[in-house]
Amino acid sequence: MLRTLKDLFNSVSASPGAGGARNEHSLQLATAVLLVEVMRADPELGPQERLAVVSALRQKFLLADDELSRMVELAEQTARTASDFHQFTSVINDGFSHEQKIRIVEYMWQVAYADGHLDAHENHLISKVAGLLHVTHGEYIAAKLHAKESQA
Repeated sequence: MLRTLKDLFNSVSASPGAGGARNEHSLQLATAVLLVEVMRADPELGPQERLAVVSALRQKFLLADDELSRMVELAEQTARTASDFHQFTSVINDGFSHEQKIRIVEYMWQVAYADGHLDAHENHLISKVAGLLHVTHGEYIAAKLHAKESQA
């Protein structure tokens, strides 16, 4: 199934005039990978975190349920083989406004808080990614507090 999804995205990106679609897919995948990385950072992975990833992607992008499932699967596969976050944060830095990047950090916090427990690995990961996205410490803390309040 993942090969089929990759073939679909490759065909879209190879189509004439598909630059916008390719950029949108790159942004979607980069965002999904960062959310999945937060999910994977928790040693006790639970279904709540996966649901939080899907919910965040649903809020950010207009994707059907089957597209969301495939996007999360592709993001999980991509996250397992990625060597760093730069390839994803650079796509986001190029394609999103500063406010949108802060919102992604907030989504990451929502995933981290989804199981009711913040793991130190999740905290470290989000801090690192926020720095790569040029989100200030104050914005990072505000996103954390907003995500925590929304979980209550």
